[in-house]
Amino acid sequence: MEIVSAFAIFLFFGLLILILNLITSVWAYRDSIRKGNSKEYAIVVLIGTLFFPILGLIVYLVIRND
Repeated sequence: MEIVSAFAIFLFFGLLILILNLITSVWAYRDSIRKGNSKEYAIVVLIGTLFFPILGLIVYLVIRND
């Protein structure tokens, strides 16, 4: 039973991280569109933050124009 509970906790946190990744990727995409960037640029931002969540978000936050 201990293995099942550990697996359930691992699965829960994995899903939580996946949902957080999706939320931040969609936010970066929408923020890029709202800042007036092209759709192609926003799609690159979306793909970058989906496949490289932490690094992609940090790079986007650094290069976005305020």
